[in-house]
Amino acid sequence: MRGSPQQRQLSQSQTRRLNKVTLRSRTPNAGWIKLTLVVLTNSVYEFYDRSSAPGSRRFYRAVLLGGNRVDPGERFVWLPPGQFVMGSPTNEVDRQADEGPQRKVTLTRGFFLGRYQVTQAEYLSVVGSNPSNFTGDTNRPVEMVNWYDATNYCGKLTVAERLVGRLPAGWAYRLPTEAEFEYASRAGSTNRFCYGDDPDYTQLGNYAWYLANSGGGTHAVGGKLPNRWGLYDMSGNVWQWCSDWYGAYLGEFETDPQGADSGEARVLRGGSCYDSASRCRSALRYPYDPTQQRSLIGFRVVLAPGQ
Repeated sequence: MRGSPQQRQLSQSQTRRLNKVTLRSRTPNAGWIKLTLVVLTNSVYEFYDRSSAPGSRRFYRAVLLGGNRVDPGERFVWLPPGQFVMGSPTNEVDRQADEGPQRKVTLTRGFFLGRYQVTQAEYLSVVGSNPSNFTGDTNRPVEMVNWYDATNYCGKLTVAERLVGRLPAGWAYRLPTEAEFEYASRAGSTNRFCYGDDPDYTQLGNYAWYLANSGGGTHAVGGKLPNRWGLYDMSGNVWQWCSDWYGAYLGEFETDPQGADSGEARVLRGGSCYDSASRCRSALRYPYDPTQQRSLIGFRVVLAPGQ
């Protein structure tokens, strides 16, 4: 994009595959200046550069943030800040005691979340190995990864993306917090699942690979219906690591909770292809030794500014 300081418009062809961009400008023979960070919610986005002097000339560019090396709009979903009720009510069917007391959580910062669980192909491209038990299709989720393997992947991916200029300063890949995961899993629902209560678990097979329909193994990501926010396999296929230490819920209201200060177990969410339907509920949480690897544990990643 080039021209005098006036309305700038990103065409549909430029924006249809983007979730979020940084708009930058530079004057001739000068460096690039970051103007703003934009979440694209329409196919055409209008931007006014009010920082330049009348009559000056600037060049403009939109810098794509994050994603895999092909199309971050396909691989990530932008989740805006919001509030939700975390945990389950005391009368929820198959509820576990550690799912309460319920609390109102406010997330003050938006974030990108992987549309899919991290695949074996993605893990292999970053780490250089594939530890998974269920091989043969590298579009299956990676598994046999402990919490440290998952955080190591995030760190390596951050370094690689920064080296090629795909991340702005301060942005990084990481695991979701437990609150972020439940917020994303619910996608606005207050029921047992993102799509409703499903008391007899008759609809779960449309959304998740679990004990009743998986055949005892993982499946390629994205094979079931997404939730209303466009996220796949938030329940089932493989358990997913969260960043938090496992601990009791405290207080009726929390803002940007990060979990317990310390502990012996990290949090797993979502259930797996080996688990019963009740373990795939949005509120279900499971403590697990962060040093252990199993063939039903994987993860997905967040892309966000450092906190």
